[in-house]
Amino acid sequence: MDSFYKYHVFFCLNQRDPGAERPSCGLRCDAEKMLDHTKKRVKKLGLAGPGNVRINKAGCLDRCEQGPAVVIYPEGTWYTYFDEADLDEIVESHLKDGKVVERLLIDPPNRPV
Repeated sequence: MDSFYKYHVFFCLNQRDPGAERPSCGLRCDAEKMLDHTKKRVKKLGLAGPGNVRINKAGCLDRCEQGPAVVIYPEGTWYTYFDEADLDEIVESHLKDGKVVERLLIDPPNRPV
């Protein structure tokens, strides 16, 4: 069975209080702004929509210490990012060309767990 989307991307937008025990993607990197940037980039490249790419908000993805976190399904590829340029690279490389951006992986291959 084919998936409705080729890639379904979830951005953690969880926000904890500034003094919380664990960090939060929403506060640490302005994740909502980064999600909006990525949605615009995907649309500009003509990648948005059924059969292609969907960008969605998510609550806590439980990768707080490694975030900000983004996960792309159906593969379950986990990324972190530092700025809009990193997200542009994920869009261009992974979502457009199907190539994983190794340097931004949360769980790179061969990394001890």
